[in-house]
Formats: sequence, structure tokens, C-alpha cells
Amino acid sequence: MNAPTEPALLLAAASDHEAAVARLCAALDAAFDACSTPDDPSRCPHFARAMRAALTLALHDAALVTPTQREGCATRYRRHLIAACPQGRYTVAALVWLPGQASPIHAHHTWCGYAVLEGTLTETLYRWDTARDGATVLRSHARAAGAVAFGGRGRAGIHRLSRAVGDAAGPCVSLHVYGVQAEEIATGVNDIVPLVPLVPLVHLHAA
Repeated sequence: MNAPTEPALLLAAASDHEAAVARLCAALDAAFDACSTPDDPSRCPHFARAMRAALTLALHDAALVTPTQREGCATRYRRHLIAACPQGRYTVAALVWLPGQASPIHAHHTWCGYAVLEGTLTETLYRWDTARDGATVLRSHARAAGAVAFGGRGRAGIHRLSRAVGDAAGPCVSLHVYGVQAEEIATGVNDIVPLVPLVPLVHLHAA
């Protein structure tokens, strides 16, 4: 039996990718169909659970992100469009992180969820300080491959994703689902917020 030719292998890979994207979109569409709060899906517990389940399934679908969609950029993390809902309800993107790259500190204008497909990211969480009109650091933790998160819009969920400067491991890829149409992915998702420094403790000494 002759080995498959290169064009045949490429066609098979493309077919596998399209099937993987279709499976993910079907899971996302089902989450919307069962959502009881369409104006803000993140307020529906069933939608949140279904979104996390869809992202968990995506973790095990190797064909979902193609080799081209795993390519990074030397100057900043790179975003690759994976799928967009025809009704504009969501957009799916793969983000590729090289060592030392990070997102800005941000909240969200819309609901969103993500899963770490490969590598390890650090997620730093922040609290909005109304009096000082900025964000202060709460804590950081590692988000290794397999991690899944989902959250709603607003400044109760300020965070930053980053990859360590000295991380010499292979590619770091995360999958993100945003509640916007594809044309709004660059402007309608992140609410970038300023960081305010910690107030130093003042030590009072007895006279």
C-alpha cells in the first residue's frame, strides 16, 4: 500500500481541524440554547457550567488548533481566530505566548472563558480600588495545561496573564472564547485598567 501523499495529508488535517471546530461550536451553541439570561449569559449558572465543559472538551481535541495557529510573534502574544458565531454571539481565538510576553492588566467588557492547551501561564489577580482609581495586586498562581476559567464582565474580575521570562519549554497556547463578534475582538473585550502602587506602611516611633 502506498503512503499518503503530502496533499492528501494536508487535506486530512484540514478536515480534522474543521470537524474539531464544528464540535466546539456545537457545544457553545448548545450552551446558548439553554441559557436563561441571554442579555448577559454569564449570569446563568447553566451557561457557565456548559462553557467550562466546552473548554474542557477542547483540551482533548488536538486538531482544534492547527500548526499555523500555534505560531507566535516576537514582539507580543499573538492571537489567531479559530471560529466566529454567525449570529455574533461569540468568537473563539487561540493565543500563543512566547517567554516574557503578557497581557495588559484588564477587566472585561464582556463575558469570556479560557483554557490552557499547552505550557504554563501565570495569572495575576487584582482588586479595583475605587478611592485610588486603579487596580492593586491580590495574588498570582500558575495556570498549567488543563486549566479552565470563566468569568463575567466588570471590574470584579481584573487579571493579567503572562509567561515567565525564563520559560524554555515548548509553545504555550491558550484557547479563549469571548462574547463578541469577530470584528470587535480587538476593542470590545479588554477593559485595560491602571495599576496603583501599594501604600507603604508608616512606622510610628515613640518620641
